[in-house]
Amino acid sequence: MAPPSEDIARSEAFPAADRPVAPIVSSRWSTEEARDRLSEAAAVMDRAGIEPGMTVADIGAGEGYYTIRLAARVGAKGRVLAQDIVPKVHDMLAERVNRERLDNVSVKLGEPANPMLPADSFDRVLMVHMYHEIESPYEFLWNLRPALRPGGRVIVVDANRPTDRHGTPPALLACEFAAVGYRRVDDQPMPKAGGYLAAFEAVGPRPAPHAIRRCRLD
Repeated sequence: MAPPSEDIARSEAFPAADRPVAPIVSSRWSTEEARDRLSEAAAVMDRAGIEPGMTVADIGAGEGYYTIRLAARVGAKGRVLAQDIVPKVHDMLAERVNRERLDNVSVKLGEPANPMLPADSFDRVLMVHMYHEIESPYEFLWNLRPALRPGGRVIVVDANRPTDRHGTPPALLACEFAAVGYRRVDDQPMPKAGGYLAAFEAVGPRPAPHAIRRCRLD
């Protein structure tokens, strides 16, 4: 059998995460009305530097709270790709996008360890209150890297609590990203979004899967 290519690697080549994984319990984190009362999306998009004309991926988009608001922010010259791994959720979001006639949004079904994003395409990739649900973070982040444009950033919003309580400690998050060749470039409390915001950029060459060293929970 031929060895994996530079862009394709077998799952067993990556280290397992040394942490619990939270189950997917809902396609929403809170009600849209409650989140808008706190100006959550606006605060996150401002901090993430999302501007008109950008191309943005919304990973774990759920019912589309961020997808809808990202579409308005990037405007007609921008693009939003909304991705989820649950087929029923994907279909419901696709129906919403069609119903609201969001011509600058596409909806895609991803895989648990691979967001299935086109290469060299995104200025920002958002993951809001879902990182703790990723079972294979090193494989996921490895597969994500090629999707970023030069200067592109991955934006993570999560709660500062253990992963099995639906959060990710910031130090653990930074360690897992660093293991796959990302540098943290922003880390700020984000109380309006129920936690913190961290931003990462890819630096240097992408490491070989067997060279990735997993982060210890302790």
